[in-house]
Amino acid sequence: MGALHIFLFTLFSISISIHAHNITEILSHFPEYSEFNSYLSQTKLADEINSRQTITVLALPNGAMSSVVGKHPLSVIKNVLSLHILLDYFDGTKLHKISDGTTLSTTLYQTTGNANGNLGSVNITDLKGGKVGFGSAIPNSPLASTYTKSVKQIQYNISVLEISAPIIAPGILAAPAPSGDFNITGALEKAGCKTFASLLISSGVLKTYEAAITKGLTIFAPNDEAFKGAKVPDLSKLSNAEVVSLLQYHAVPSYTPIGSLKTKKNPIPTLATNGASKYDLSASTAGDQVTLDTGVDSSRIASTVIDSTPFCIFTVDSVLLPEELFGKSPSPAPGPAPDISPAPEVASPGPAPDASSPTPMMSPPAPPMMSPDGSPAAGPDADSENSTAKKNAGNVNAPALMKVLLTVSVSVIVSVYLS
Repeated sequence: MGALHIFLFTLFSISISIHAHNITEILSHFPEYSEFNSYLSQTKLADEINSRQTITVLALPNGAMSSVVGKHPLSVIKNVLSLHILLDYFDGTKLHKISDGTTLSTTLYQTTGNANGNLGSVNITDLKGGKVGFGSAIPNSPLASTYTKSVKQIQYNISVLEISAPIIAPGILAAPAPSGDFNITGALEKAGCKTFASLLISSGVLKTYEAAITKGLTIFAPNDEAFKGAKVPDLSKLSNAEVVSLLQYHAVPSYTPIGSLKTKKNPIPTLATNGASKYDLSASTAGDQVTLDTGVDSSRIASTVIDSTPFCIFTVDSVLLPEELFGKSPSPAPGPAPDISPAPEVASPGPAPDASSPTPMMSPPAPPMMSPDGSPAAGPDADSENSTAKKNAGNVNAPALMKVLLTVSVSVIVSVYLS
């Protein structure tokens, strides 16, 4: 029983620890990383860190951060810090037990759509003298940063390690910040969203998108196959205003990367949202997969075209259909009505037999049934029928009752073991 108690308690503890980390709260206890912590929040990288189960954060002390901030726009700072977030778990012990002395680890930067080849990976090398070096995975890049100390670990969930200097990949500091001059349609066409790009141009909504970039914009672009779906309405039958609302519905007027979408609990307003016209959508998460729900249909976020603060583009598998234009999703069709056959009619008693009629043959009376002591030998017919109905009802509901009792019993037993 003691072993079972320990086993159940362990399972309970594990279930609580999943997704329990909060990088902002962890670093708030270490003022030497206050600047690093602040920029994780400003770039929305904190949301991405908190949404993942296995992660390693290479924290930079305030002095080391000065070489990055103040000289570059927020989009570049985000790219640099993304290289310091490893999609694997490393603690001090694991760093010194790297197979063959060196390994490449994928970072969050690789998931942004901005990294080609190994640009989004980090080289970790166990150096002589007990040191561990970090650098870009691009060949011939220097190991300009070293492991300083362990800061905080939640085993196999999140590890925070301090390193001495920023990891800088070739060309990462020269990346231009997105602006109104960014070629949105060019990026969409390259990503296989030519139909969507064409609609943006013909409707004039492209100018709305371009004007919103500098303040923050997230675009959900249906790919070309999405417009061939059976549920997609005939756009030629929509008015110009409705087409504009549909296209504006595919963009959010804020910078909302994947990590932020994973943490969204409330409805998300879109560019089409205006007063009483809600035009909002919701996001749900299963693992690393994010699905958008419009109330009419849902669509999976398929890929990242660009993620560069304060602007990002994602491709989606389906055209997003707002309730305001296309109504709510249809309710499931009702099942066939049960076949209730009328009860057979009971023949009314006929007239009393005529004395002159021949007496019918009667069956011999059944032997008397033994009744329990104290039971009436006979009762009214109505009571007999009610008694039979109650017995039948008890027999029908017995399995359901047993199921409820078993469920409650199991719950009580588990609670007792955990208490």
